[in-house]
Amino acid sequence: MADEAKPATNTEIPPQPKLNVLSQYVRDMSFENLAAQHGKTPKTAPQFNVQVGLDAKKKEGTRYEVIIKLQVTATAEEEKIFILEIEYGGLFNVENVGEQQLHAFLLIECPRQIFPYLRRIVSDVTHDGGFPPLNLDTIDFLQLYRQELARRAQAEAAAAPKN
Repeated sequence: MADEAKPATNTEIPPQPKLNVLSQYVRDMSFENLAAQHGKTPKTAPQFNVQVGLDAKKKEGTRYEVIIKLQVTATAEEEKIFILEIEYGGLFNVENVGEQQLHAFLLIECPRQIFPYLRRIVSDVTHDGGFPPLNLDTIDFLQLYRQELARRAQAEAAAAPKN
């Protein structure tokens, strides 16, 4: 029997991205109970306006800080009843992510990891503030990232000089 030639294959698998949450924390928080300050009790269910922002920065080596900035304004009977502002952060160790994918990875995958804890804090704070607990809907961080890229591209196109 002759030795069969084995076809040359490039089966080297690139290392998988590695993500570790090193810590998570409330960086800043403010809760204003405007209804209580003005001695009012709303008689209708509040409407909520939720604004979400994200920020990421390199700390050292493969460590990054990612912050979810959340502002919730509750309105009833055309008056603000509370305002909650919170910056919730995580410190992450990120390895095996290419430079071109790093920005998206930090602003999509990292917030997904810490969002459930932020959701619990928002629920607790609104409940402790005298309101029914606010249970935030799941945030699609991929969609949020795409919207921000589209917004930036639109802003750059508007600012570009026209010939």
